[in-house]
Amino acid sequence: MKLCFLLFSFLFIGNCYSQDFDVLVLGTAQDAGSPQAGCTKDCCRDTEKSEPVASIAIASNDQFWIIDATPDFTQQLSMAQQEFPSSKFAGIFLTHAHIGHYTGLMYLGREAMNTDSLPVYCMPRMAEFLRNNGPWSQLVDLGNIKIIEIKNGKSTSLTSSISITPIEVPHRDEFSETVGYIVASQKKKALYVPDIDKWSKWSQSITNYAKMMDILLIDATFFNGDELPNRDMSEIPHPFVVESMKELESLSKTDKSKVHFIHFNHSNPLLKDGAIKQEVESKGFHVSQTGQRL
Repeated sequence: MKLCFLLFSFLFIGNCYSQDFDVLVLGTAQDAGSPQAGCTKDCCRDTEKSEPVASIAIASNDQFWIIDATPDFTQQLSMAQQEFPSSKFAGIFLTHAHIGHYTGLMYLGREAMNTDSLPVYCMPRMAEFLRNNGPWSQLVDLGNIKIIEIKNGKSTSLTSSISITPIEVPHRDEFSETVGYIVASQKKKALYVPDIDKWSKWSQSITNYAKMMDILLIDATFFNGDELPNRDMSEIPHPFVVESMKELESLSKTDKSKVHFIHFNHSNPLLKDGAIKQEVESKGFHVSQTGQRL
């Protein structure tokens, strides 16, 4: 019943609006980027082919917002400003308190941008974490950022016709909750979930979301369970890409084409192996690319 209500609510939200929005992919790598510090394997030897950490921008008319402030925030803000030159940077939405998703906030301080009350939207535990831990608390105390608390399943208006809604997902929540986001207008609805544990741990259905959304950017940290032979993969239980494709294999060709994999660990062959990427795309899915505009 709860799932049906949420799905109905998001569909209703989308049908109420008349404007459109763009999604710009600002990066596709896992929190530590690619190449990754300390990695001496083949996947990290070509330091000229770096990949920024996963993040997206949402733009509508004269404003844009960035979801997640990554360590590559400087480069990513510049990318968004170049892509949307007449638009104002209107705020940041955070998914959770792992290093690739909020540490770019440091560039908002007086050592760098020295922003004035830039809106930072986040869940209650994330807000508490920022307020009570330095150096993030200094951003609050000096008025560089204005924290706006959001709630699971409750929409925030970006414009008079576009909304964004956080959805809690299961993940390692040491310091904060973890959320994905639904952005909705009358023309389309997009789901962004860069970090989640196995789909079976979620109370909702990614297959159902694929049917109701127009764009999905979902966690693809690991391609399969063989990438990190020296790690206990149960400690980092992201859905493998092969598992996600299996989960979504019953979808129509049209619905599969909505799915874009993102948030690749440096070990994930989808970052550099063209044959593996082609294999995924042959099954009807997409592999996200930095600079891609949806």
